[in-house]
Amino acid sequence: MHGALEDITKTVGNTPIVRLNKVTKDLPPGIEIYVKCEYLNPGGSHKDRLAWNLLRRAEEAGLQPGGTIVEATSGNTGASLALLATIRGYKCVFVMPDKMSQEKVTNLRAFGAKVVMCPTAVDADDPRSYYKVSRRIADETPNSFYANQYHNPANPEAHYLWTGPEIWKQTKGDFDAFVAGLGTGGTVSGTGKYLKEKKPEIQIVGVDPVGSLYYDFVKTGRITKPFSYKVEGIGEDFFPTTMNLKILDDIVRVDDKECFLMTRAMTREEGLFVGGSGGAAVAGAIKWAKTVGPRLLAAKKGQGSLKILVFLCDGGQKYVSKIFNDDWMRENGFLDDEPGIGTVADILHLRSKRKIVTTTSSAKVKDVIATLKQLGISQLPVVDKGKLKGIISEVDLLRHMVSGPKTASSSIAALLESDYATVTPDTKIELLQGVLADARAAIVTEGDAVVGIVTKIDLIDYLAKKSAEVPVVKPKASKKRPVKKANGARERRA
Repeated sequence: MHGALEDITKTVGNTPIVRLNKVTKDLPPGIEIYVKCEYLNPGGSHKDRLAWNLLRRAEEAGLQPGGTIVEATSGNTGASLALLATIRGYKCVFVMPDKMSQEKVTNLRAFGAKVVMCPTAVDADDPRSYYKVSRRIADETPNSFYANQYHNPANPEAHYLWTGPEIWKQTKGDFDAFVAGLGTGGTVSGTGKYLKEKKPEIQIVGVDPVGSLYYDFVKTGRITKPFSYKVEGIGEDFFPTTMNLKILDDIVRVDDKECFLMTRAMTREEGLFVGGSGGAAVAGAIKWAKTVGPRLLAAKKGQGSLKILVFLCDGGQKYVSKIFNDDWMRENGFLDDEPGIGTVADILHLRSKRKIVTTTSSAKVKDVIATLKQLGISQLPVVDKGKLKGIISEVDLLRHMVSGPKTASSSIAALLESDYATVTPDTKIELLQGVLADARAAIVTEGDAVVGIVTKIDLIDYLAKKSAEVPVVKPKASKKRPVKKANGARERRA
């Protein structure tokens, strides 16, 4: 038939770019945000491009129809691989973390794939993690192909060969910044490389959720403690080799609530039914535009507006039981009428009289010891020129003093530790409990500024005072007599 395509995979790509109008209404004049709607790909996400290139390279290396594709996925890569597998004659086994939506699991099984679930809250090198389990299954399955999107160079290559050129052709280079969520790194690394080659001054901006490793590493060079978060598809608790963080000009951090509220706003105000990672990317782009945008706009010296292009990874259909479900949003404290236990800001407010004290990496050991003793605290954030560099604690100082010919006059630069997590004032207490179970302390930041530090005892003190505010209502004693059962046991009537 004239005009018909060979199969559904031929519809991948050529996704539209659309301007945002309502969710951006508070931006400074002259700043515009556009979005690339990758969720309109037939598999429902930008991972269709990745799946195409992964299989292309695998088939070039000898993969034959009838084999089994194995992959660790948050759902989107699996859906794209499953789509191509049905056309090309492969079986699929996908391994997912258990925080993923039921829609994603059902979607994969609809294509005939086998899905294995693994716990989310374990380290990446834990044998139970979905990374390790997928590797084991691939090793144990004959005639299998381990897609390995976290370490397969075909991942960023897909976006260098396809996504970047497509964006350049659509826009003719008429934009100033490319913003994308940071996951495996394929999108930002491949697309960013192509765009930088065409126009070096383009700003490549990554968006990372609170709890992921990327933000702190880019800002401080330190590997801090990751912790779990709700938004799916972005952020990592390890460093994939497919991620090139050097391509970034800047990085922005967003929390779950910002991601989910923006996701809902994108649907209800812009008509764009996107997933949580899309909401995260737009929330991050708006935050970046408000802080950095005016300076970049001024640098254009009246030569047009500042144009930002945001990458929308997947659609909202896979999240109707979560992000678009008011009950789930309330249960997790993401709607304003359900505040939950509170946030880190509430802890800081509770002890508002205590001013945050920091030190510098050039400070002398003896001076830091004196500060800790004077304030009756056990650790200090280390900040150089407004940038967080690490944390120093009494344990580090003690180890220094007893481990050889060390002096109290030496600097603390070599003693800094990364045994902390960074949170924002909006981080929920429910998440903070998990953070402090693994980290020495939680350092509170707003942008690059350190605004507080929270330890286990701070959290305990807050929760104790919080529980004291709730009146305990004793249940009334039942007047009904117990009824003797046939076996001699006694039970009360309902």
